[in-house]
Amino acid sequence: MSYTKRFRWNYILTLCCLCFWALQGQAIVRNGADQLDKLLPLLEGKRVSLVVNHTSLCGKTHLLDTLSTCLKIVQVFAPEHGFRGNADAGEVVKDGKDLRTGVPIRSLYGKNKKPLPSQLAGTDVIVFDMQDVGARFYTYISTLYYVMQACAENHKELIVLDRPNPCDYVDGPVREKAYKSFVGMLPIPVLHGCTLGELARMINGEGWLGNQLQCDLHLIPVEGWRHGQPYSLPVKPSPNLPNDLSIALYPSLCPFEGTSVSVGRGTLFPFQVAGSPDLSKVFSFHFIPKALEGFDKHPLHRDRTCYGIDLRTAKHLPQGFSLQYVIQFYQAYQSLYPDATKRFFTRPQWFDLLMGTSQVRKDILQGKTETEIRQTWEKDLQAYRAIRAKYLLYE
Repeated sequence: MSYTKRFRWNYILTLCCLCFWALQGQAIVRNGADQLDKLLPLLEGKRVSLVVNHTSLCGKTHLLDTLSTCLKIVQVFAPEHGFRGNADAGEVVKDGKDLRTGVPIRSLYGKNKKPLPSQLAGTDVIVFDMQDVGARFYTYISTLYYVMQACAENHKELIVLDRPNPCDYVDGPVREKAYKSFVGMLPIPVLHGCTLGELARMINGEGWLGNQLQCDLHLIPVEGWRHGQPYSLPVKPSPNLPNDLSIALYPSLCPFEGTSVSVGRGTLFPFQVAGSPDLSKVFSFHFIPKALEGFDKHPLHRDRTCYGIDLRTAKHLPQGFSLQYVIQFYQAYQSLYPDATKRFFTRPQWFDLLMGTSQVRKDILQGKTETEIRQTWEKDLQAYRAIRAKYLLYE
């Protein structure tokens, strides 16, 4: 090893130790990216590609900035919301170059959502590090799936740097086979109760990559965290999840994206309110979505007054997945409009993709209670829990 390379290596390890010692006075959680003493030996002498975004921090420094001082970083693959995490939901992410390091950035949310063989030709190992929020339709899971599949097909090694699950429950309907999509890549419930590392083990172990593919998977687990332990994210994982409350409510409010109800995109409190211009006779609370840089530039009902509910007054964070808000708003529409179904479920197919089944929507239309609807998915949920138990790392 050359003197320069040895110096850089020692410099990085020293930084790692200093960060660790500085946090010893706190109840410390060490994410995979914080454990450079375990990661760097796995990368020495290899051509490295990263699948990262703005949440990929080593201490307070981006993982790319940290690793590029001592390793050959070939490229960065960027997911939905982009490398810097400022692209709107569903907005195409473009290729580019990181201005600080000069490393090329390849989009995995544009022309292709899966790394191409040509893009992997000069890579020996991929490092995957992003903060998930625990919901099936949060698309970083789908990006992980495609990266694992591409690694298996092209004989590349994958290292997943694990992070805690901030919405750590097992709840909601399990996705049916007919509803596989980028917002429902895996046959798991709305709340899967896993870290991305555990999901990666599950994908491999259950043969979900198809064609008997197995990814050459290595994992650096989280230290100092166990399932059921609260975890507050230091950085918002995407533009419209700015705090703990929005993350806790996200699984239950996201299905509104298939309806005419706004979830507060275009406000400073997204996924903490819900409302529609149609419901001024039912609700008094109101808000007006605007084009907001850093949140949402093209929100539903832009510049229109929406009437609905304000969930910011909750004394405790919501736990699990609930249909109560969707049912409440559908009933409000029914009380006002003869064509309530058409007015409310403006994108029924999208609602079904988010739910992973059409049964939930059909049951709501039939007037079933949440308790009755839950009974339809309990058997599948129990089967999933048995599968999940095989891959847990943090019991």
